[in-house]
Amino acid sequence: MNKKTLIFIPTYNEAGNVSKLYHHIKKVNQNLDILFLDDDSPDGTGKILDDLAVNDENLFVIHRKEKLGIGSAHKEGIYWAYDKGYEILITMDSDYSHSPEDIPSFLDLANSFDVIVGTRFIRNDGMGELPLLRKILSLIAHFMTKSFLKLPFDCTNGYRLYRLDNIPKDLFAEIKSHSYSFFFESLFIIHNRKLRIEEIAIKLGGRFYGDSNMSMTDSLLSIKMLIKLVKEKYL
Repeated sequence: MNKKTLIFIPTYNEAGNVSKLYHHIKKVNQNLDILFLDDDSPDGTGKILDDLAVNDENLFVIHRKEKLGIGSAHKEGIYWAYDKGYEILITMDSDYSHSPEDIPSFLDLANSFDVIVGTRFIRNDGMGELPLLRKILSLIAHFMTKSFLKLPFDCTNGYRLYRLDNIPKDLFAEIKSHSYSFFFESLFIIHNRKLRIEEIAIKLGGRFYGDSNMSMTDSLLSIKMLIKLVKEKYL
């Protein structure tokens, strides 16, 4: 696949992960461009990324002045990729829960689908080393999006490939979520547009450094968005 491809990774307080992740991605595929977006991490993540970018013309860094939400970060990264002419975009987390080793599997399917989602629900060990509470919450979220939104995908996982050359840019303007609900709201809209969605099995890795950035507020906002989408679907 000789299409212009970008890896997008939002960061917040990932100083212990980003350098290792960057070098791992480059080891897997030297031909990929990489964009990090940092929300003014107080632990110096942004400075580490800037230092890496000095020696790599294919590494880009966006700095935002405050923490604005994972959903808004993804939207900004997606629009940046459109504006720079990328045809394929892969999004992943910065905490090493998403292994760069899976990147070739996404790219192998990129000719046949518009969106490819990494799913934790095919392999028996797909949840990896998630804490028990996070596993329970993930299973509940999967049950709810599958049952109420009729989305047979891992809708809350951010490890994805988008064929930007097949997806209209205006689709992402319909997404209102700024937080974690971005992930299932975006798939809800993409599915309703009749775009081709596929899944590949992944196993979550363990965080090397830091703590989860998901808060109780994020969970409540996700529930609110789920209710809104259910109403749109059935009312």
